[in-house]
Amino acid sequence: MNASTAHEDAMIYIARMNITSATEVKYLKGVGPQRAAVFASRGIHSVNDLLLYLPFRYEDRIRFNQIAEIAPGCTYTVHATVGQAALVRFTRGRGAIFHLLIGDATGTLACKFFHGSYLQGRIREGQDIVVHGKADLDPRRGRIEMVNPQFELLGADSADSTEMGRIVPIYEAIDNVSSRMLRRIIYGALQNLSEVLPDGLPAPLLERYGFPSRSDAIRFVHFPPADVPVDLLNQFQSPAHRRLIFEEFFLYQLSVALRRKEAERHAGISFRVREPRVREALKRILPFKPTNAQKRVLAEIAADLEKPTPMHRLLQGDVGSGKTIVALEAATIAIENGYQAALMAPTEILAVQHFLSGRRVFAAAGYQVELLISGLKAHEKREITERMRSGKAQLVVGTHALLEEPAGFARLGLVIVDEQHRFGVLQRKRLMEKGATPDVLVMTATPIPRTLALTLYGDLDVSVIDEMPPGRTPIETRWSAPEHLPGVWDFVGREIKKGRQAYVVYPVIEQSKSNEAQLSLKAAIVEYERLRKSVFPRIHVGLLHGRMKSEEKDEVMEAFRGGKVQVLVSTTVVEVGVDVPNATVMVIEHAERFGLSQLHQLRGRIGRGAEKSTCLLIAPKSISGDARERLQTMVATNDGFAIAEADLRLRGPGEFFGTRQHGSIGFHVANPLRDRELLELARQEAFSLADSPSEGECLRLLQALDPGWQRRYQLASVG
Repeated sequence: MNASTAHEDAMIYIARMNITSATEVKYLKGVGPQRAAVFASRGIHSVNDLLLYLPFRYEDRIRFNQIAEIAPGCTYTVHATVGQAALVRFTRGRGAIFHLLIGDATGTLACKFFHGSYLQGRIREGQDIVVHGKADLDPRRGRIEMVNPQFELLGADSADSTEMGRIVPIYEAIDNVSSRMLRRIIYGALQNLSEVLPDGLPAPLLERYGFPSRSDAIRFVHFPPADVPVDLLNQFQSPAHRRLIFEEFFLYQLSVALRRKEAERHAGISFRVREPRVREALKRILPFKPTNAQKRVLAEIAADLEKPTPMHRLLQGDVGSGKTIVALEAATIAIENGYQAALMAPTEILAVQHFLSGRRVFAAAGYQVELLISGLKAHEKREITERMRSGKAQLVVGTHALLEEPAGFARLGLVIVDEQHRFGVLQRKRLMEKGATPDVLVMTATPIPRTLALTLYGDLDVSVIDEMPPGRTPIETRWSAPEHLPGVWDFVGREIKKGRQAYVVYPVIEQSKSNEAQLSLKAAIVEYERLRKSVFPRIHVGLLHGRMKSEEKDEVMEAFRGGKVQVLVSTTVVEVGVDVPNATVMVIEHAERFGLSQLHQLRGRIGRGAEKSTCLLIAPKSISGDARERLQTMVATNDGFAIAEADLRLRGPGEFFGTRQHGSIGFHVANPLRDRELLELARQEAFSLADSPSEGECLRLLQALDPGWQRRYQLASVG
């Protein structure tokens, strides 16, 4: 044995005997360097990180269900022995079903796993197994079965106190580290922990709400006592769960409150809003009478612009609610005060749309509106950036090109970011740094439920346009099966004869032989040729997708806006930013492949005029699960906020937030949808503490957190 190996063995021995929350996981029994690398991929580096990897479910392995008592429609946990295990491959394709027959003293139960090739050789006859799932009746065979149940194989030492005879925590496996292995590693860490875990909550809060200590709560949620109702644990409603949920919300909201206080200390621009000159300019640019909601929101923004501290406001509004005109009114105030405004959009198509709107609206005012996108020629970019630096360009609309080094402003006073969830925090900050302390207005057409607004955008003031402009006819949405497409194309043809226009959207640009999942999907390029030649030979059909050059996209969109193109075949590149009031039909093929908010955004491309509009979702009627619920929701409602709530429920907060934020909220146990009451309570307590003279106490609480948590709680601010 060499010296370095001996030293490492000694370190492992010492760590096992004296484990602290800061101990690296590689020193835990059952981990080592290889598994430590697997843990690191999930952000688990220390014992503290590991202890925050909580069970997602609990099983009562004190009182198992017997097979004889199983009835269809209910969920059961069964301890049994594998009797038969066989893989049956499909005659076509590569799919397979793994069939399992398990038994206990009272009977047998069939289980089947779709796409179950990975189970061959892993589950064998004679093994002890625990299965958990919903029982259904197989009508063809007349027997009860479980489809894709969760399962765990028990070893010869299953009498271990972590496996049987208790309420057992079930963890999401991490790569090749199974739930069973995680359970043993965490159990060993807790057994050998030599310290009381530091508490992240002030003592008065613990006392006020009767919360257990952090150490007690962590031990409880990993290995709860046998007398706790399993339903309470699985609903995350035990006192220990509620304490950890409250702590995550509280510390996050405390960081939000401190960021808001910090922002209020910075001197901003106090715009003159009430002068007659400004009021007249606002009246001059309005192309129509604003709705009451638009008036209310503009008043909120104007009040912010008057203040001597920078505005940080989120403007929410459903598709077509008129957010853009409100943003242009805010830009008018800045321009009339001698400042410039920048409007950043995530795509060139949306940027061009805003540029055309801004130029049209500001024509009467004579403001200089510029467009800065990557697709421009070098000399055009150079000329535009010169006008930006000189101050001649009063409103500059652009994409990420606004962030590039040559782009600068003489006097940037207002930053507007559209579809802000598509940008990262650092990108918004870079645009803000183009000015001294500009006011910031971020917009989204993806309505965000209040619970998420309080978490992700808790340090922004929120304005909501909850009223649609008059004269809009509600969009009718229908779900049609692929075999009914001939009738769909007949309907589109009739609308075209009336002088209307239509979109036809596909999920992919072209089929990829290297991607098996895409082979079954219709592709925009192929379907464009088919529709143009066979379905609509006398109609002008256009094609738009993300791989086209900027000039080609502009040419196609201009032809569609002008009515020269009557049917536009596209990918989701038209999801935002395309405004053609004459378009009354939206056909979405493979609609089951799209997310709920994406479907809603696509539907929002129609219904922008007074004529009745129809959205046709093409998908098999046989689909089930989340895909079915998404399409049923689309048919049932046009309300963006109702759709956002449904989307949040289906996808969960983590997915709903998206991955474009350059980081995630990353709650370990808290769920803003499920835990609304605790979120509101924690926010109230956090802001109360931040407003008290105890700012030092606030900072101490946040600084005591491990680096991972500190990074997580810096993501609230727009800057």
